[in-house]
Amino acid sequence: MINKPNGDGILRVIKATDCSRKGMIAAWQNEAAFRQEAILALVMLPGSFWLAQSLGHWALLVSVLLLVMIVELLNSAIEALTDRVSLERHELSGRAKDMGSAAVTFSLTIVALVWGTALYDKLV
Repeated sequence: MINKPNGDGILRVIKATDCSRKGMIAAWQNEAAFRQEAILALVMLPGSFWLAQSLGHWALLVSVLLLVMIVELLNSAIEALTDRVSLERHELSGRAKDMGSAAVTFSLTIVALVWGTALYDKLV
């Protein structure tokens, strides 16, 4: 049996939750893009109640906002790890960061499509 540093069972869940809390705090403190997207999500959240045509539709509207936050956290993690390895310019480091940025752009495009369609359906 492998000795796991975060334990097993409920203790592991508690420690994992604390790690998640620390990650969100670090992202808020160190990543302007994360702060901007979090504020945007909080501003858009009340509109989801007005736009949603059903509970499932509301869940979709909120889920795509959370998707942006997830992708931004992963992008920020890639950037932090890349910078930890080396701050010198390297083609592979730049490629990794650019791909993470592209993923964020795609997630924002999904928000625009889902929310734009919902808005169109609501107003037309």
